[in-house]
Amino acid sequence: IDYQDAYVEPLIRSALKARLPHGSYVFFLSPAELTPDTPTLEWKQYESLSFPSILSHPQTFLANSYIIRKALIRKNFLAETVRYWVAKHPSSILASGIKPSLDLEVDYAEFLDEALYEAYELNESFTRNEHQQEKEWWILKPALTDGANGIRLFSSLDELRGIFEEWEESTSSSDDDDDDSEIVNSETGPQTNHTKGSEGIITSQLRHFTAQPYITPPLLFPQVGNRKFHIRTYVLAVGALKVYVYRHMLALFAQKEYITPTAQTEIDLRAHLTNTCFWKAGNKRSDTGENSTTLLAPDPAEKMVIPLSSLPPTHPTLGSWLPATLSQINTLTSELFRAAAQMTTNFQPLPNAFEIFGVDFLVDADGRVWLLEVNAFPDFRQSGEEAKWVVEGLLGGVVDVGVRPFFGLD
Repeated sequence: IDYQDAYVEPLIRSALKARLPHGSYVFFLSPAELTPDTPTLEWKQYESLSFPSILSHPQTFLANSYIIRKALIRKNFLAETVRYWVAKHPSSILASGIKPSLDLEVDYAEFLDEALYEAYELNESFTRNEHQQEKEWWILKPALTDGANGIRLFSSLDELRGIFEEWEESTSSSDDDDDDSEIVNSETGPQTNHTKGSEGIITSQLRHFTAQPYITPPLLFPQVGNRKFHIRTYVLAVGALKVYVYRHMLALFAQKEYITPTAQTEIDLRAHLTNTCFWKAGNKRSDTGENSTTLLAPDPAEKMVIPLSSLPPTHPTLGSWLPATLSQINTLTSELFRAAAQMTTNFQPLPNAFEIFGVDFLVDADGRVWLLEVNAFPDFRQSGEEAKWVVEGLLGGVVDVGVRPFFGLD
């Protein structure tokens, strides 16, 4: 066990000690210390896993990650997974549970027109927006970044072009100051739709983007400041293939009260992005170096992360909203993994592996649940101390259904 995370690793070890028979295991530092026939559990970060052992000893070696799963965790591959499945199964819930995604390959802003040549839905939306007051909004996401880096909203070709030109200007300025700048700087984040120089996004090196219709308006609760939130669901995939949805979910909030985007005013992304990395990047830092806004503040209207069950059980317009939400999440998750299992090149569940995914959903104002994205090795630290019990329960369940049966301890 070497998870390289001071928040998570003690919880992993505690779960193993609590759920495995006393004396049935020992901790070791390296697989090299063991023989191939020794029953072995390896629980590490993806880059540190012993992939040769995973492939060579499927009967005795269990790891906490699959090797190939980009059909789920890469935004552009996820869109492809859904498209293929819906083409074969038009009545699938995925047809109405995830916004259609357009793949864009853009090296420089000057090549944007060429990239949009076959983006018919986007071009048609731009045309409609020229003749209607209430705009159709889109969200742009770099396919290979995390932490909300590079996410933008737009409703016209000029706005989209401006986003790429902004990044090129930022990159040019950064190159003048520092020839060793990184592609993505996860320590800083955008404040508005036009923040300059804050992200280190280099379009010529990223190239791959996805654009989706923006889901608006979202479900809002006055009790938490009418802030947009998404639902973080922990999903455990075991072997090849069983899928479990952890019933204790989290609600992750935007920093500011939700405001419907308009073309007349500058878009404040703090009202639209619910990624915890965005919060932490945007917060000012105190003299001690800590963020001045904590993940779990005393006032519910200021909290960044809360258990989903802490939200009001009834909504002013939807009534009892949670049971229907959970039902949709379960169905969407099941269908998503069925779809991924058909993408045998880009998703290969192994019998001697398990993996925890962080799957994000958004509920709109009508109560419909939308799948947003799938994250490998989710950031458990966002739960903080107050909701640590959520992670503790999750890891206990992982040991029960993902570890014990493999070693004949069920």
